Amino acid sequence: MADVSGASAPGAGFIREKFGVDEAIASSVLDAALSRGGEYAELYFEHKDAGSITYEQQAVKSATRSLTKGMGVRVLIGEAVGYAYTEDLDLGALRKAADTAAKIAARDEKTPPVDVVHFETPQYYSPEGSTIDVPPKSKVDLMVRADQAARDYDKSIARADINFVDELKHVAIFTSDGKMVSDVQPLVRFNISCLSERDDSRQTARWGGGGRMGMAYFEESTPEALAEEAARQAVLLQSSIEAPAGTFPVVLAAGDSGILLHEAIGHGLEADFNRKKTSNYSDRIGELVASELCTVVDNGMIENSRGSINIDDEGNLPGENIVIENGILQGYLQDRISAGAFGTKPTGNGRRQSFKHTPMPRMTNTYMLGGESEPEDIIKSVSKGIYCVAFSGGQVNISNGDFVFSITEGYLIEDGKITAPIRNVNLIGNGPDVLTKVTAVGHDFKLSDGRWTCGKDGQSVPVGVGIPTTLVSGMTVGGTNIG
Repeated sequence: MADVSGASAPGAGFIREKFGVDEAIASSVLDAALSRGGEYAELYFEHKDAGSITYEQQAVKSATRSLTKGMGVRVLIGEAVGYAYTEDLDLGALRKAADTAAKIAARDEKTPPVDVVHFETPQYYSPEGSTIDVPPKSKVDLMVRADQAARDYDKSIARADINFVDELKHVAIFTSDGKMVSDVQPLVRFNISCLSERDDSRQTARWGGGGRMGMAYFEESTPEALAEEAARQAVLLQSSIEAPAGTFPVVLAAGDSGILLHEAIGHGLEADFNRKKTSNYSDRIGELVASELCTVVDNGMIENSRGSINIDDEGNLPGENIVIENGILQGYLQDRISAGAFGTKPTGNGRRQSFKHTPMPRMTNTYMLGGESEPEDIIKSVSKGIYCVAFSGGQVNISNGDFVFSITEGYLIEDGKITAPIRNVNLIGNGPDVLTKVTAVGHDFKLSDGRWTCGKDGQSVPVGVGIPTTLVSGMTVGGTNIG
């Protein structure tokens, strides 16, 4: 989890150059934000350069490039929130947005801001690695290589659709309690979808990856390897059988299966749901909420990972937050508002989609630590069950933890051996209940490649997930093969 070598946080000069804002201007705007009795105010400046290229049927289908720039101002009075934003960074527009937020939060007496002071932050990724200014031809060359590799993998691959998405986001945050921080956040994602056609059977599979890095990503995860994985899954589905229906032991493969942990358990550990007492984990800190084999961590400091952040969107440092340790609930993922309600400190999990959105508690990289079991022994211990390797996502009810997940690569386990691939597989269960049924955890922890985006209350943020090979003694499998 070391810092990126030689990297340093951008300073006040960077903020003036990118946003035309200095300490004096920020103090003036914060003064306006607190003019109607706000207890706390923050200014969130954002400059995002984003691009996307789509490659279909062996040709570039579309290419876009966008630039967004603006400032959001938040004013807090207890749990009352006033929020406004502007795309005009002129001082008059900034003060007008601040006054609007102040009116929404609404109180009479005035709280003066303190002088803002810039401080350095650790660096878990290097902005110099961004792909945003890489020539489009170089990106298309990667897509051509991926397309060719997919078609070469198997003659049944009739189509490969590829998407290259990247962005470079500059942010600066000023707070009324004297904080001034900034960051430059690169992000790249490479997606590929492969269609396999055999007679009347058409099967599609998707794969991809990325992270907070640049073209160096494709040195370790080549476009050929990503394409071959998507093609492999599509071809595999041609020989798959219908999934059985019923309750079975389920083995979650290392890596991608972490998305189940993220959705089914992670959201319930976000502090706003627990502050409002709408989570299954509300008022349960210190209680046994999972198998003693389970230790769950949210860590925003993993080098180059898609979910990592040098600062959260409230200006706080990320942390390595142990939320469940040996089955016992240790705490929640906190933003400023929830931390105040719980009488604790923010955990570096205040995140927002853009300057147009208010921050809320969100996950970064969420995963379960490895155990002591041999992965092979875990599979051998199952006489009849399901082995889940890749997921396409799912849905969860935060209030009770009930979830449904779609499996894109899964297999039968028969007499301790992985046998036939299966299709049309859904896992149905309850997150907290599933954690209590974990009976074996492998030592092979793996972080999933950077392809996940999390949605909550209409906002999307990049996240990372991970898990070791894990045995759940019983889960409901929604399939079509009753026999």
